[in-house]
Amino acid sequence: MIDNWRRQRAVKRIRPGDGRPLKPLRWWQLPVRALFYLPLPGPDGRSTVYAVDLPYRADTGSGKARAHLYVDGRHRAETRLPAAFPVEGGTIEVAISAFGVRRSRYVTVDGIERPLVPDPRSAEGRRLRLTRDHPALSRALAVLSVLLLLVGVGLNLLQLAEPLSHIPAIAERAGTFESPVHLPIWLNFALAVGAALASTERAFRLRYNLLDVAGR
Repeated sequence: MIDNWRRQRAVKRIRPGDGRPLKPLRWWQLPVRALFYLPLPGPDGRSTVYAVDLPYRADTGSGKARAHLYVDGRHRAETRLPAAFPVEGGTIEVAISAFGVRRSRYVTVDGIERPLVPDPRSAEGRRLRLTRDHPALSRALAVLSVLLLLVGVGLNLLQLAEPLSHIPAIAERAGTFESPVHLPIWLNFALAVGAALASTERAFRLRYNLLDVAGR
């Protein structure tokens, strides 16, 4: 119910495209752009290729990041993120987080979800190729990213809880808390950087949950 309501709101924000051709992804755009594809067979049996271009930078007019839909290489529509584009047989849904792509999927009218295919030259495409060509290394990076998030977020939350517990309104109700951990500033900064890198690595794999929100 809530997903349908959000999808309908997103659809209402769509603006028509201008027909311009899709520009290829360049290596220097890896930190600021993502590109995904969805080939779908049409009613006439001809395959249609949908592409979603996601520049992470904010649009100069609205101040918000926008998603662009291309159909067979031509600009068909655009909207601010999170986006939902109605296409043949369902809806393309995309969203970004502070670290990259949060969601990129095709949802059929029956509710079946299917991930979009990242451009092989994108950060997401390169990460997918690493998973395919070097599965052991890929798993090690995935485990390391989770550990960095758990350690970074956990230790910072412990230290943050102490000053928060001394706020009078909180202290009266729950008492005060003394953190068993007091790290130097440089180490806290290093943990924050590690958590950010871990969330970025997870975004390249299109993994996102509450742990990534806490690592922001």
